[in-house]
Amino acid sequence: MADTNTFDLRRYLKGGGHSFGVWAALVIVVLFGLMRYDNFGGAYNISSFLNYNAMFIVISVGMCFVILTGGIDLSVGSVAAFTSVVAAYLSPYGIQVALPGAVLAGLAIGGLNAFFVVAMRIPPFIATLATMLGAKGGALVISGAQTIAIDWESNFTKLGMEKAFGLLPWTIVITAVVVVALWIVLEFTSLGRTVLAVGGGEDATMMMGLGVARAKVFVYLLSGGCGGLAGVFLASGFGAGQPLEGVGWELSAIASVVVGGTLLTGGMGSVAATVAGALLLGLVFNILNFENGRGVISLSAYWQMVIRGGFLFAVILLQSQLTTRTRRAAE
Repeated sequence: MADTNTFDLRRYLKGGGHSFGVWAALVIVVLFGLMRYDNFGGAYNISSFLNYNAMFIVISVGMCFVILTGGIDLSVGSVAAFTSVVAAYLSPYGIQVALPGAVLAGLAIGGLNAFFVVAMRIPPFIATLATMLGAKGGALVISGAQTIAIDWESNFTKLGMEKAFGLLPWTIVITAVVVVALWIVLEFTSLGRTVLAVGGGEDATMMMGLGVARAKVFVYLLSGGCGGLAGVFLASGFGAGQPLEGVGWELSAIASVVVGGTLLTGGMGSVAATVAGALLLGLVFNILNFENGRGVISLSAYWQMVIRGGFLFAVILLQSQLTTRTRRAAE
């Protein structure tokens, strides 16, 4: 019996076969870019691409945990905008204050989400929609609807402008540490197994005596903290707190999670495949930018949003069909 359970867990963590497509698509897109564009594989493009997409990867892995429990977090984009302003205000005190301060602000909003969902039993969609509006309004209020410049004389600028050990931007290094840590949590800890179990069946998980409430509180705190870290990346990378940024980021995070094979109903997914999904979405727009540069096509940012929406719809439709086939095969 134990062997069967272990096998099932491993299958769930690897996406149950649903994540194979994102890895294949990622390889195809990378090969296409390398063959078509001269500077696609250059150090500058790779570094810039990863540096910019670090904040999307961070919020996506946080979103992955929420969706694994069968929940949703619509507030992550607004949390990133709010915490970018917080980080900008705290930047004169250095990165040692601005970074933890912004992440704590994100954790506070994640704590509100957890309270609404767990204690008050408000559906996650409604609860996080409320905090999304609140965080967005808060960002505009404390900033006066203006970008807030960071202190360029403090060491806060090192996070977004300098490289760790002269090799990779600090944002990439920090993101890699977060991703590895969360992969370990999901794959090798009892908390990770409980998160998966909650998504697979909350009532059954409670009957087994597992900490359902603890798992839910954890995932919403995690998502808020990841949103706070993304806000730090945003402020340090752009040189200012951006209260008007973050619009649609929650959709990008959801898209990355879904593209990575995580079921929207929860219980099955993968941190690594979520990262692959975020990279794939980022590469699609990276390639569109290269095409714009070649003069082959000319797509504005608005059309890129249309493409993002269509891509997400196609993936959700495909995932729905795969889920239906899996259930029929199981029956």
